[in-house]
Amino acid sequence: MRTWEAGAAAVADLRERRLDRRGIETVGLAEIAGRDLAEPIDAPADVPARSHATMDGYAFDAAEEYPYDLVDEPVFPDDEPPSLAAGEAVRIFTGAPLPPSANAVLKQEEATVEDGRLSGSPTTPGTYVYERASNVTEGERLFEAGERLGPKDALLLGDLGIDEVPVREPLSVGLLATGTEIHEGKHRDLDSPMLAGLVRAWGHEATYEGTVPDDFERVRDRIAEVAADHDVVMTTGGTSVGEADYVVRALADVGEVCFHRVRLRPGKPIAVAELPDAVAFAVPGKPVGAHAVTSLVARPYFTGSTSLPSVGATMAADVGISVPGFAYAVPVTLDDGTATPLGHADSSLAVYEDTFDPSVLSSSTRATRADGFVLTEDALDAGERVEVVPYPVVER
Repeated sequence: MRTWEAGAAAVADLRERRLDRRGIETVGLAEIAGRDLAEPIDAPADVPARSHATMDGYAFDAAEEYPYDLVDEPVFPDDEPPSLAAGEAVRIFTGAPLPPSANAVLKQEEATVEDGRLSGSPTTPGTYVYERASNVTEGERLFEAGERLGPKDALLLGDLGIDEVPVREPLSVGLLATGTEIHEGKHRDLDSPMLAGLVRAWGHEATYEGTVPDDFERVRDRIAEVAADHDVVMTTGGTSVGEADYVVRALADVGEVCFHRVRLRPGKPIAVAELPDAVAFAVPGKPVGAHAVTSLVARPYFTGSTSLPSVGATMAADVGISVPGFAYAVPVTLDDGTATPLGHADSSLAVYEDTFDPSVLSSSTRATRADGFVLTEDALDAGERVEVVPYPVVER
């Protein structure tokens, strides 16, 4: 059994190997969020193409000395700037291009003009100037193929004069719930809507493909059918070692299981497999465990990222662990820098005493009211500083 980090890394490698199997389409900048760039992007030109003022004031060559002789016509953002002779300055406004020989701007609040001559505070070259090519140099590599784009990337791309970019088509994900109790309507399928939301938040397409009872041949055949129609099959339930847990065996019959189980609680019995035309993620059925392991192990296949930005907090209570050698994802609520383990006897959801019980917590849907989780391999003490991974980090 591997660590969850090793599982996530293996999934990220799997993504890299299969990325070029997806088609390419061109989208406008308003549609790039969450999309995987199909080709690298190099800067087509210097940005800015010429130096311009970042303050209203006066432009001149700061290597010379006051006073400067003012030329008559001010420079506005849509003007072509005049040439300046030695010892000359010109009135300039924010965003206007600098004259070729100018290299500094004296802001107007620090300027004194008498009889057409300019004096002011000491100024060095580069003052209040957005210098040519200081933002981007022509030919510079700015985006790599496979990079997942976000809304902020539209700013740089737009500044480069790029209106459309080639991106990989989103993954098509088929969601299949297993379990006779779900297939017969005795238990509600809680996981599929949650997984569909994760897939869509990660920029891909999710389709609910229904349920299948606990029968080996039917599980195997439905997985094969869903795999024929989608890039990814995501199943729920049937991943443990019970007599009716057929999913992992079915995956091995259809394709090759990359790994089964990771050292994470809750969520341990995830399986990842490569099928002839798809990748499969077999997620355990308990809701909170399903969310935890999908967010931590499966997410890199959809987003290309294994990073987990966190915020610091102080634990409000002791939390023990029952089995060493595992990473525990402990849900917590955050209040003014204090992390309260939701599920602890001292919290609003009392499902365990001082020792974290992932088996019980994994079934508690109210645990989803937590603000994030603490990943730990060791017991936690009240007053201890911890790093909390907010749920929005793994849900986008």
